[in-house]
Amino acid sequence: MNRFKYCLASVLFLFGAVVMAQEEGDVKEEREPGHYNQSKFKQLYEEFSSPNTYRSASGAPGPDYYQQQADYVMDIHLDDKNAKISGEETITYHNNSPDDLEFLWVQLDQNVRAKDSKSPLRDGNGVNIAYTADNFAQTYISEPFDGGFNIESVTDDSGKPLSYTINQTMMRVNIPQALKSGEKISFSIKWWYNIPDHTVNRARSGYEYFPKDGNRAYVIAQFFPRMAVYSDVEGWQNHQFWGSGEFALPFGNYDVSITVPADHILDATGELQNRDDVFSKEMMKRYKQAKKSYDKPVIIVTQEEAEAAEKDFSTDTKTWKFKATNVRDYAFASSRKFIWDMQAVKIGSKDVMAVSLYPKEGNPLWEEQSTKAVAQTLKTYSKHTFDYPYHKAISVHAKNQGMEYPMICWNYGRPNEDGTYSDRVKYGMISVIIHEVGHNFFPMIVNSDERQWGWMDEGLDTFMQYLAEQEFGKNNPEVIAPNEKYPSRRGEAAKIVPYMAGDQSYISPIMSNPENVYQLGPNAYGKPATALNILRETVMGEELFDHAFKTYAQRWMFKHPTPEDFFRTMEDASAVDLDWYWRGWFYTTDYVDIGVKGVKKYYVSNKPTKEMEKYMADRNLTEADLPPLVYLAEEDSEDFSPELKGKSPTETSQNLKEFMMDNMNEAERAQVKEPKYFYEITFDKPGGIPMPLIVEYTYADGTTENVTYPPEIWRKNDAEVKRVMATEKELVGIVVDPKLETADIDTTNNAWPKKEEKSDFDKFKENIKGDK
Repeated sequence: MNRFKYCLASVLFLFGAVVMAQEEGDVKEEREPGHYNQSKFKQLYEEFSSPNTYRSASGAPGPDYYQQQADYVMDIHLDDKNAKISGEETITYHNNSPDDLEFLWVQLDQNVRAKDSKSPLRDGNGVNIAYTADNFAQTYISEPFDGGFNIESVTDDSGKPLSYTINQTMMRVNIPQALKSGEKISFSIKWWYNIPDHTVNRARSGYEYFPKDGNRAYVIAQFFPRMAVYSDVEGWQNHQFWGSGEFALPFGNYDVSITVPADHILDATGELQNRDDVFSKEMMKRYKQAKKSYDKPVIIVTQEEAEAAEKDFSTDTKTWKFKATNVRDYAFASSRKFIWDMQAVKIGSKDVMAVSLYPKEGNPLWEEQSTKAVAQTLKTYSKHTFDYPYHKAISVHAKNQGMEYPMICWNYGRPNEDGTYSDRVKYGMISVIIHEVGHNFFPMIVNSDERQWGWMDEGLDTFMQYLAEQEFGKNNPEVIAPNEKYPSRRGEAAKIVPYMAGDQSYISPIMSNPENVYQLGPNAYGKPATALNILRETVMGEELFDHAFKTYAQRWMFKHPTPEDFFRTMEDASAVDLDWYWRGWFYTTDYVDIGVKGVKKYYVSNKPTKEMEKYMADRNLTEADLPPLVYLAEEDSEDFSPELKGKSPTETSQNLKEFMMDNMNEAERAQVKEPKYFYEITFDKPGGIPMPLIVEYTYADGTTENVTYPPEIWRKNDAEVKRVMATEKELVGIVVDPKLETADIDTTNNAWPKKEEKSDFDKFKENIKGDK
């Protein structure tokens, strides 16, 4: 049977070659000029930087890879009465690079909120058709908030002043002599600033004021002068912080003391060093219970206790002391309003505490779901990357927030005042918690440059968020009922179609700086997450993808990867050439659109077709001059005869019959299943991204066959390809991408026979009739 198919295919190939030669011989076209390699499948040598001893061609760190280290000792004071924060910090900076450094760059991100900040002046927008009241007041009426750093001193390790220059959100510290390779330097900065109301100023850090009880809940981050990254890629990464492109930070060790009102509950990056001093006996008892509770959270501070604390406004203070090892940043949350719960999560061979902090305004939703979502995130992400290395992960309730820092994050999700909440709020809260806790992995540990490549943390995290959400749904069916699966907002191919089908003037490649794109959400979150999901489920398969993705995460944990390191590792660990995929999805704004252009039906014939006769006549050939040939006659053409229908190829082609008699024994011939129907199917690709050609064939007997042709089918002709189907059954339908796996932006060309789709107007009329 295999030999028969091979022989028949060979004859069909010869037939196609003959026809092609005839067509080429008949038409004399003007010669076109030459061109460069324009293949969508060429390698990304022009786009990628050259491998070197710092970063290898495999995508792994090279033998000379280095990274700097910045250690901090900080004494922080939170002034609740005046909403101010002040601090003194000593930074010890280790120069592990091969370069001598003439000066140091320190980030002053709070200066984006200084009165003279240039950030509000960057955008050239006209009048909106409407404004929210708060946005209008903030834009046109309110005085700018004075939230920039006040630097009181910068001194060396002996207390002598160091000169410095502040350029917006960057401060250059002018050291007396170059910091040589292998050396370290210590210097101190004293500072303070006014804390913004993040619900008004839309800040990543600040407080929320609760007018009913007069309290504030603080979520404090980007609050101290932080060292910039110096690397083999950028040198100093001292790009200004404008607001969208987030952070690039070196790893280091932190020793932090935070002084707050004595009735505040506080948690932060790092391990609490003086728990006995800041916990009551009852809190300590509950904490020990939580460390042994793996199935549900234990309340450390109850709602009743938090409500009682809201009324006291202690004038005394309490200092919480923390130490953190090998983290890239530091943040904390503090309020007398906080309810506090925890549970243990088994990750590998150790226990990690899943923690939630929230005011009563977050209940009952937060008590029910927050810590549960934290625990699921730690399990799913660890399974796909590496075991979570820190001892805790904290979710903090903050109105309309979604921000991440090592071990701690702020999250959205506020029920109505009566405690009720919509599905939108519930799923929004769970998803944001999963996303922000997931940022512990990307970029807090796999420490990419957020300021330059927002997608490397947001996109990878959103992809992992989708996997965690789906596992959350499977493990908590009562939470998502009546849904059968978690209603993820991003990740599935079909959900990115509106963006990719949109106005190209408002779309940027994923490989763009986050400050320079119109639609940051789809660009840095949705599209890269979808691209990775399609890569996993459709292009590579879960086994190959998961191994490669885990290899990348483990190679670059506690290091600084670039996009090329990710792209190269995914190929290195899978043996799948993906340059075409990275080019289409990440380097361009191309879209996916693949369809069925046409279908021709053929039958085997013993007579030469008119085209074949012309080919022979043009060359003074007869059939005797050629090997025995099999011909295909197109249905309804002048070569077609109705008597060909319903017959097997050996019944209508004497040449084929003789070939089989001469080359196959009786037993082999008895096993042959001869195809009766032959179809030439033309698939076209109006879209720019080559993708696997996923086709569902439907036959007259109601059966279906699914075939996935690899993306390389487009390597020679990026516009259209043809496939010949030889089948025993009559083909009655074809659908491209039947499960909507590829983010095809136009499904109207995906079927044969073409399906009539109702216009938007017809759908509107039907809806009107249905409402009567």
